[in-house]
Amino acid sequence: MRYVGLDYGEKRIGIAVSDSKGLLALPVQSFVRTKDRKRDLRRIAELVNEYEPSKIIVGMPLGLSGDAGSSAEAVRRFVLELSKEVGVDILMHDERLSTVEASRRLKEANLSSKAQRSVIDASAAAIILQSWLDGRLV
Repeated sequence: MRYVGLDYGEKRIGIAVSDSKGLLALPVQSFVRTKDRKRDLRRIAELVNEYEPSKIIVGMPLGLSGDAGSSAEAVRRFVLELSKEVGVDILMHDERLSTVEASRRLKEANLSSKAQRSVIDASAAAIILQSWLDGRLV
């Protein structure tokens, strides 16, 4: 079973995919959001069609206290719109500190801050997806 993970941010959307056994998440790409939301949704739908996942896992930005704020509401709207574009179940998963963790890992890999910008969102999507995959196995 393959899964797709998404990190939906204000500026970019990061995309990750699992291996065919659903055990390991790998960053795929990220892209800068456009002002045309439908276009962004179609771009994601194309990737979903390419990878044929069983489920899509979208990071839910909760505060450290676990409260949902305005960013969480934006993600909920995005998930609702995406669900109309793809015929795949979409789940939301806590993404607290995923971008911080992705940045730490990229720094450890000696990527400069400038080089990180192009891959950090896909790396965060992979962390979100891997966290969800690991949670299924517990």
